[in-house]
Parts: sequence; C-alpha cells; structure tokens
Amino acid sequence: MTDNTQKKNENQRPLIHWADITADRICRQLGDKETYTVASGITPSGTVHFGNFREVITVDFVARALRARGKKVRFIFSWDDYDTFRKIPKNMPKQDELEKYMFQPIVDTPDPFEQTESYAAHQEEKFEAQLSKVGIELEPLYQAKKYRAGEYRESIKKALDKKEEIKNILNEYRKTPLDDSWLPVSVYCSQCNTDNKITNKTWDGESLGYECENCNHKGSEKLEETSRLKLPWRVDWPMRWAFEKVDFEPGGKDHSSQGGSFTTAKEIVKVFDWQAPIYLQYDFVSIKGRGGKMSSSSGDVVTVNDVLNVYEPEMVRWIFASYKSNVDFAVSFDLDAIKTYEDFDRQERLAYGVEKGNDKKVNMAKRVYELSQIEEMPKEMPFQPSFRHLTNVLQINDGDISKARAYYESEIKNPRDERRFKQRAGCALHWLANFAPEDFKFSINKEAPKVDLGSEQKAFITDMVALLENEGEHQKEDKALHEALYEIMHKHELKPMDIFPTCYQVLISKEKGPKLAGFMRTIGTKSVANLFSQLI
Repeated sequence: MTDNTQKKNENQRPLIHWADITADRICRQLGDKETYTVASGITPSGTVHFGNFREVITVDFVARALRARGKKVRFIFSWDDYDTFRKIPKNMPKQDELEKYMFQPIVDTPDPFEQTESYAAHQEEKFEAQLSKVGIELEPLYQAKKYRAGEYRESIKKALDKKEEIKNILNEYRKTPLDDSWLPVSVYCSQCNTDNKITNKTWDGESLGYECENCNHKGSEKLEETSRLKLPWRVDWPMRWAFEKVDFEPGGKDHSSQGGSFTTAKEIVKVFDWQAPIYLQYDFVSIKGRGGKMSSSSGDVVTVNDVLNVYEPEMVRWIFASYKSNVDFAVSFDLDAIKTYEDFDRQERLAYGVEKGNDKKVNMAKRVYELSQIEEMPKEMPFQPSFRHLTNVLQINDGDISKARAYYESEIKNPRDERRFKQRAGCALHWLANFAPEDFKFSINKEAPKVDLGSEQKAFITDMVALLENEGEHQKEDKALHEALYEIMHKHELKPMDIFPTCYQVLISKEKGPKLAGFMRTIGTKSVANLFSQLI
C-alpha cells in the first residue's frame, strides 16, 4: 500500500465522534509513527470509583480510533502505588491497623481484606478485573516496582540537577515562592519508611541527605543505590511522559485549570527532553441524586461493578461514548434507568438501519455503537428485550430468570442474544431489588383477594373471563385485547376507573400497575381467567 493510498483510506472514516477527531489530531500533529503511546493512571489510595473510570475509557476510545486508522497503539496505565498513604477511606476495615502505615508507601500498606499482597494490590486487582468486563485492554505499569528497580534514577538526577529551572516554572503559578532549599524529590525515611516530616534535604550531586522529624533519624541516600527517592506529582507526571514517550493523555478539569498540574507539566517535560502529549480535558461524571465529584478517600463511592449491576457492559461504554469528553453528566439508577435502556435500544436500531433517521443522526449512532462494543460488532442486530417489560416478566415469574426466558424463547437466536438476555435480566432484577420505586414492584396473587363488586362489575368480569378463556384474535396482540376489554366495559356502561383498579387489586393487590391488556397477555390469559373466575 502506498503512502497516498494509506492516507486516503484513513481519511475515508468520517470525523464525527470526538475520539476520531482526537485521533486525527494526534496523527496530524505528531506525524506517522510506528507506535502511538496513549496513557492513563490512578493512585490506588482507596476504592477506585466510577469517576476515575472516565479517564480510562476516554483513552480507550482514542486508542480504538487510532487502531481504526490502522495505527499500532500502546495503551499504558500507571498505578501510582509508590505514592504516600495519606488518608484512610471510611469504607476500609481495620482502621486502627491501617493507621500504623500512614505516610508510608501505599504499596507497603497491608491489605485490610487479607486477600492480596498489599493495600495497593487489592485496589489494583479489583479495578483491572472491572476494566476487563467492559472490554478495556491495557498495559499496567506499577510505579513502585519501577522506582524500586531503579528505572527512574537518571530522571531523578536530571530533576535534581535542574532544580532551579523546575522551581522557576512552579513559582510562576504559586502565591508563595518555593524557598531556596527546595528540592524536586521526596524521600522515604530508611528508619520509619514515612515521608511526611522530612526536613533539611541536601543534594551533593550523588547523595540526598535528610532529617526525619518523625523518628529523629538523620540519613543519606546514594542515588545509584537507593530506591527510596520519589519525584513529587508535578514533576513525576512529566518525567513519565518523557520516559514512556507518551503521545496522548487526557486530564480532568482540576488538572486542566490555568496554573494546574498540566500547565506546569508541559513546561517541566522539556527538562526531560520531551514534549507534552496531545491533551484532552474531560469533565466529571456523577451518579444522579448523589451529587458532587466522587472521592476515594470518602469511602462513599460507586464502582464500575456497581454500574454494571444496573447496565449491561456495552451500555456502560455507550453512556460515555454518547457524551463529549468535556461535558459532565450523571448516570441514573432511578426510574431514568428505563429511559437509558430505551435510548440505547433506539440507537442500536438506528445503527442497524432498523429505525430510520437523518444521515447525521444515523452516522453518529453507528460510530457510538461501534465504540460501545466489547466484542466484534454483531452482523445482525441483537435481540432487544424492553427493560421495562422485562421487569414485568421477571416479577410475574417470581424473579426466576429461566422461567422468564421462556417468554422470549422465539426471539433468542444466537449466543449474543443469550448473553444480552442474561445480562439484562440480571440487571433488571438488581434494579428492582435496589432502586425501583415501591409502586413499580408487584407479585402476582395466587388466589383472588376479597373485593366488593357491584352488579355491573361482576357482569364485566364474567364476560372478561369468557373472553380470556376462548382463544381468539384478542390474544395475539395487546391492542386487540385492549379494544376487546373496552367493548365489554362499554357494554356494561362502565368507565376505566370503575373497573381497572379492581382488576389490579385482583392481580397484584394494588390500585394500578402495567398497562392492563399487555400485562394480562404477559401473565397468560388463561392464568388471568382462572384468577378472576374465583370472583364469580
């Protein structure tokens, strides 16, 4: 393939989604490269929450957009587990035990759950497993291992030797300038392994001297031999851009503000003989009704797993792909979850041409849908059990997924449909148990409750039972049964309010419920007839 042909093929993909526009910007600004390195990272200071996930999936979308252009991509994910353990999240067990490790490296803090080798490893393994569920593949980099292996020694020396240059960059955005003794490095005391009360740091070109007020130790660490030195965040971030040759990394709006860490990092990176990567700001994501930005240290967080309990994996990806990266949004667990499913199903139909729309709308639906896939995009549109209707079918069958599946037997045609049904049914059950309003929940009565019936109501029920017992056109679709019920109602000069509340009382002991005709058909007209026949 010639260069011109390759460029032509790349340009054939319409730039309608922000991920494709960003990929195009990366290629145009950096030129053709054998491999593009995209990056993300998190400090495992506590439970990694859904807000953190936005950065990771932002990078994943851009990585996919680059690959769609035929580019080779290295997606690195840095676990900043050599950071200091500064605050104990409220949701962690063994608070007293964790207190003993304050201001030591997170990687040296024991796992309070006693499941993994460290506190850091516990958070890392949990989050990596969640990323796998939503189809994100990346190369994890564990910073404690890299620091302790001496991989950054040359970079640390460069930072220390050019401390004045770094200090001048930082001072441009500080109200109080850094003092003359400031050094761009922290050290974990060799006696107590903490870094919070280190004073009198000195650098002679080979060794770092220091005093620890925490344990009164006076120490010296020779750079070529030690693994106790670490660059502070504002220097560490650009250092790693240079070390890993990062081409793209996004940042939250807190990092993106004037004078924030990205402002200084794009200048400090020059100290390490590299340039700032292509940057994209992303906004925060929240859970509707919980408000505010999530924080790992608070302990009151929502994880990717929590969201996967309500939405199937492709939908989690779709939610993020549907918004521009710099737009904040909230994920709903309340009744709006039903609308989210309906919106997803509508876009799926648009993507497959089952539902019509203008070209712009259809093209965007297709691209968002492509980015939402965990596996290869199905050739045929997957089976779509309405989430609202599925909650009714499950409740009619007392939450038994296998019994509910029988209702959809003719529609489930392949393994992808099977996975869709099982995942969506599991989500529906979790939503019903944890988030559905009480008036949305019901169980079908085994026996008809006692209800006071007037002569007209009793006559209506008699005719309705006869209708339901006899197979006919009314049993083939909701509309037909709805019209048949209204004919009987008009025959006995009744209004909906005269009979519908009674019907719901008999069926589910409530004043109202799902649309009656469809509800009866879902339950089974013969079963409904048997229940109502107990009243006549």
